[in-house]
Amino acid sequence: MRLVVILLLAANGLFFVWSQGWLDSVTGLPAHAGHEPQRVENQQHPERIQPLGASAVAALAQFSCLELGPLDTDAALTAAQTALKNAGAEFQQRSADLPGVWVVATIKLADPEFRARKEATYKQLRIPFEPLDGLPAEQPAFVLSRHPSEAEAAAEAAALDRRGLKGLRVLTLKAPQARYTLVVTQADGLLTGRLKGSKDPALAAGFKACAPATATSAASAASS
Repeated sequence: MRLVVILLLAANGLFFVWSQGWLDSVTGLPAHAGHEPQRVENQQHPERIQPLGASAVAALAQFSCLELGPLDTDAALTAAQTALKNAGAEFQQRSADLPGVWVVATIKLADPEFRARKEATYKQLRIPFEPLDGLPAEQPAFVLSRHPSEAEAAAEAAALDRRGLKGLRVLTLKAPQARYTLVVTQADGLLTGRLKGSKDPALAAGFKACAPATATSAASAASS
């Protein structure tokens, strides 16, 4: 009988030690595993958690397709991508190449008398010309033709040279340029409000509704 009493006292003592959590690291069985108070302790600002109102719930159910752009530089593209990621938006990148402009131009015509003789020659030959704009370092000069590629401009310059018009050159008036658009294919009402109301300068290009073709392709991609 004495042995039974000693065993009961030992068991009770052991249970008390375990229930205080003093043996958690030894047994691997946390005394408070059922309560998990550490989860409450790990919450960050639980007082900020608020239930969504009916209008917010309705906004979450409304999806739209938004386009940001056009973005004309790689720096603007990178900044906008970062801003959208920080806002929690998933997006696709679209790009389009704007063609360049090459011109057949005269040499610099700094001497007024020489410039007047050139004008008279072009009028006599019925060759249209206009002052060169956009390249201050190459002015004054005349532009005789504009072309969408350097090769076409070079071919025209060669043709004019064969007609006896010397001193012509091909200049790049506007280099080809890539323009980017970022498409948020599935923006719920809350995200749409955040993005359109953002004061981030990286999003200054502004959001607009996707073009019908873009919206259709975005919806197909989302469903797949």
